[in-house]
Amino acid sequence: MQQDEQLSAGSLVRGWFRTLYGVLMGSMTALPGLVAAVLGLGVMRMTEFELGRIARFGQGAHADPLTAGRCRRYLGVRWLVGGLGAGVVLMLMLYLMTALSMVTAWLFDGKWGLVRDGDVVDTQLILIAAVPGTLLIFVALAGVSGVAVLDRWLATTMLGRSQQTLLRQRVAELTSTRAEVIEAIDDERRRIERDLHDGVQQRLVALGMMIGRARRARDDQQLRELLRQAADTAGAAIDELREVATRVYPAVLDDSGLDAALEVLAERASVRVEVANELRGSPGTALETVIYFVVSEAVTNATKHASPSVVEIAVRTDGDEIAVVVSDDGVGGADPSGSGLSGLARRVKAVDGDFEVTSPPGGPTRISARVPCA
Repeated sequence: MQQDEQLSAGSLVRGWFRTLYGVLMGSMTALPGLVAAVLGLGVMRMTEFELGRIARFGQGAHADPLTAGRCRRYLGVRWLVGGLGAGVVLMLMLYLMTALSMVTAWLFDGKWGLVRDGDVVDTQLILIAAVPGTLLIFVALAGVSGVAVLDRWLATTMLGRSQQTLLRQRVAELTSTRAEVIEAIDDERRRIERDLHDGVQQRLVALGMMIGRARRARDDQQLRELLRQAADTAGAAIDELREVATRVYPAVLDDSGLDAALEVLAERASVRVEVANELRGSPGTALETVIYFVVSEAVTNATKHASPSVVEIAVRTDGDEIAVVVSDDGVGGADPSGSGLSGLARRVKAVDGDFEVTSPPGGPTRISARVPCA
């Protein structure tokens, strides 16, 4: 417990000195920034430097894409914050030098006073001013953090969006995403219902009719033919039912992981599919499900509509994200607003990912998704 408190105190002290260094640098760049704003030269580069300084020695400011006009206005105002920081640092240094002089006098003369021209000048005013001086030192110490907060606030206000605005936008985005996910789930349910009604159900009806005809058959040859047809129909119905179940959720994903699920998907496709999965570990069930359905829907669309000779699947880690790319050499012309691809876009967006479809007429088609690792 005591060790944790010591580490916490040490972190606070290091953080304050890092803030002090950032404020000191900001006070030194205040005048060059003002000159750049007046002359209109290098304002974007100077603003980028200031944003980097704020992010390096404190919390980063939320800035939108920079423009010359906004940068010029920002630098034209920021010199006030830089001047304030210079005053706080100067006052802090002044009182620290005074305190150091008093300590030096006590060490050499045994009296509290100021060292002036090599002699100790004893004065009662120093003792009288000790309490207000200590308060002013505290104000100067707190002022360093205050200037850093003001510096970040000014950059966010003039160059970007505040935390409250970002939070409101995030809430609106999550609300919209939730509605889109619900819509995508409803679309998928309707799609499964159509597959069951038009596929499996029709085959089961045909199977029942064949069994009825077999029961009424008068000779063995007709009976064997009807039973053969019934067996074929039952096998086709089982295959379609398995495909519908896989579309709901692939069991192999839980049993063997994403790599095996993609291999099974490639083996069952009616075209040649090449898989390059470079993930070294599992990103989690939720992300594996999203990745699988992106690949599955892309391969299905390519097989049905593009007539490709090969479909290439690439899954890799790119920084803090997982990139999924499915490309084919088919005829192209895929519609991103279609039910399948738009549903994928909503599914990817639900995990804070990005989804893009590039499919010019004549091909090739490239479907890419990026999802965060964490």
